Amino acid sequence: MARVTRRSALWQADLDGGVCAAPEECVEALRDRDDIPLVLEHRDHGTTPTRQLFEASLQQDVEWQFGGISWPRDVRPGVLVTVLWQAGKDEVVVRTAALDEPMRVDGVDYFHEYDPRVVTREFDAGESNRGQVLRAVRKLGRIFEDGSAVLPEAGLAAHCGLGRGARGTFLLRNAVDQLIREGYLTRVPGSLDTAGYPSYPAVDGQKPAEMLFYAPLVEPAPCPDDDDADGAERREHLVNGFVRRLPPGAQPSERQVSLHERAVEEEQVTEGPLAPGYTFVRKHHRTG
Repeated sequence: MARVTRRSALWQADLDGGVCAAPEECVEALRDRDDIPLVLEHRDHGTTPTRQLFEASLQQDVEWQFGGISWPRDVRPGVLVTVLWQAGKDEVVVRTAALDEPMRVDGVDYFHEYDPRVVTREFDAGESNRGQVLRAVRKLGRIFEDGSAVLPEAGLAAHCGLGRGARGTFLLRNAVDQLIREGYLTRVPGSLDTAGYPSYPAVDGQKPAEMLFYAPLVEPAPCPDDDDADGAERREHLVNGFVRRLPPGAQPSERQVSLHERAVEEEQVTEGPLAPGYTFVRKHHRTG
């Protein structure tokens, strides 16, 4: 009896539309059915097992997908789901997989296994100037498997909508500087191929170009409480100084080393000297 398994990441459109991708192998057998029993096996906030039954249907967009699912609030964009179907069985099973420990990615708590690339693309950075810059880097930059992304700084103005001329240049520079202070972005030397595709680290023989490099801040998430059960709300808050990994080959500036030494002296952080490849992000306010 054929058994089909498909694993894929959920996008925000999937969550909003109550859908998930369907394995092609099951389409012929299920496409003419009005109601398809679909069981969602899920651990609420990664702990409490739940089992929900939906009357789903097959629908075609770019690809075939199951519709009629009400996704739990703690399922974020990027969360991986496994769809299981077995010929002759009456139901489809969809499963999430809980993380061993919940993780916080740029202020959003994840309780289930996820695809870092989708998390980067789907992050809602807000409508502020800094948010528009961060959105451009995360949505339009070259993305890597760990969710980091790189975008040529020279082309940034065309994607941010901050205006032209001296005022636009001023707003853009301030937004980039703020994101660098907050530890979201780092300036790195990269290169462009003949089609303008960015590379980091730089590739010999390609045109050198200054890049903005984004790396997600991933840290352990606190246990959810009743006041903030889904951990998805981002708000303005004070972030204490912290050590953050740099892009491959990059090193902290003398200023960041000095700020870190001062933070250690003032017992703001407990780390010793900065390890190679790490920098220090000083205390600041952040929405996240």
